[in-house]
Amino acid sequence: MTSLTVSKLAKAAGVELSTIRYYERRGLVKPSSRRSSGYREYNSDAVRRVRFIRHAQALGFTLAEIAGLLRLRIAPGMDCAAVRARVSAKLADVKARLVELERIRYALAKLVAACPARGPVMHCTILDALDSSAGADTPTPVRRFGRQKIGDKNMKLLELKIDGMHCAGCASTIEALLAREPGVKSASVSQATGQGRVLYDPARTDAARIAQIIEQAGYKMRGEPAPTAP
Repeated sequence: MTSLTVSKLAKAAGVELSTIRYYERRGLVKPSSRRSSGYREYNSDAVRRVRFIRHAQALGFTLAEIAGLLRLRIAPGMDCAAVRARVSAKLADVKARLVELERIRYALAKLVAACPARGPVMHCTILDALDSSAGADTPTPVRRFGRQKIGDKNMKLLELKIDGMHCAGCASTIEALLAREPGVKSASVSQATGQGRVLYDPARTDAARIAQIIEQAGYKMRGEPAPTAP
């Protein structure tokens, strides 16, 4: 049987010398003998073993899990079902992580879509969402009109005309900013029409303050906002 030095083993297996030494420290690879000079020697099976470890790592197995698979290979009377069970468990773990990654992808996409990509950083919707206790996957709720019934006679309805919106995320940004203003009950902004509607309590805020919030975020108002009865 051919004997290999640690450097020749690394070259034959296609890994760095430090990788072999690390595997050896973890008990995954062992020298078959030592020369009188103290140099370690490995047999040809070590090449196959290192390649097995690298392939298993590429599939997401940890070194501890790989050690378990290697023990199964030499365990007397062991059935393939035991190996299948461990690989099935790893597959289930990967699927669970994919679900979590998809949740993260969705949350990040919402943050990006809501960002106008301009304006003062004090109004950055991404930083605000990350700073909120609710977390990045539950951004500031936006209150919309929808089909809800407006029953408070003390409320004022503000019709807005807004310039500078270039995507649906801009409309979402304005809605989110308005939703944080005390006294604003509902806000609905359309990037397609360049218009918005805000229902607010005049005892707590006013049309000038609402217009200021929009303009501080980097957008422009067309005309003077005029409140009306809802």
